[in-house]
Amino acid sequence: MSLVNILNVQVLDNPTHFTNDFKFEITFECNAQLEDDLEWKMIYVGSAESQDYDQVLESIMVGPIPVGVNKFVFSANAPKLELLPQHDLLEVTVVLLSCLYRDKEFVRIGYYVNNEYEDEALRLEPPPQVVIEKLQRNILADKPKVTRYTIDWYNQGTQEQQTEQQEGGDVQQQQTMGMDQDMMVQ
Repeated sequence: MSLVNILNVQVLDNPTHFTNDFKFEITFECNAQLEDDLEWKMIYVGSAESQDYDQVLESIMVGPIPVGVNKFVFSANAPKLELLPQHDLLEVTVVLLSCLYRDKEFVRIGYYVNNEYEDEALRLEPPPQVVIEKLQRNILADKPKVTRYTIDWYNQGTQEQQTEQQEGGDVQQQQTMGMDQDMMVQ
C-alpha cells in the first residue's frame, strides 16, 4: 500500500508562451507519518531520440509531510534553449513529474506538450530558424500517463514492484515490471 497518493494535479498557466515557467498545483494525501521528506522532480524531455537532451527543470524536497491532504504549487523555469536541438523545439514532447521517497520513485506523471507557433501563418509555413518569441507551449492536461511503483516505505528490504490502478476504483497489483497505467489527473 502506498503511503502517499496523488489526488489531483492541475496544470496552471496553460497554454502559455514557450519561455514561461511550468506550474502544477499538486494535491496529495499522506496516509501515515513519514520519517523523511518527499523529493519532487520536473523533467523536460528535449528529444525523443536521446536522453542526453532531457533537462531536470526543478528538484525540490517537500516536508515534513503531515498526515492528511496536502497541496502545493510546483513551478520551474522553462528548459534552457541552448541545450535543446533546434529541430525538436516544434511539435510534441513530454514533461514528467516524478516523486521519490528515500531515493525511490513511487509515482511518475507524464504529460504530452505541444510546442507550436501562435500565428496560423507560421504554423503553415514555419521559418527555417525557430522564432522562440512566437512559440506557444500547450500541455495536454486532460490525458496524463500515470505510472505507480510499489516501494519499501519502511526500508524492510522488500523487492520493488510496479502497480497498476484501473479507473473505476478497482486496484490490481501487477507482478510484471513495465506496466503503465492511465489515470485522469487534472
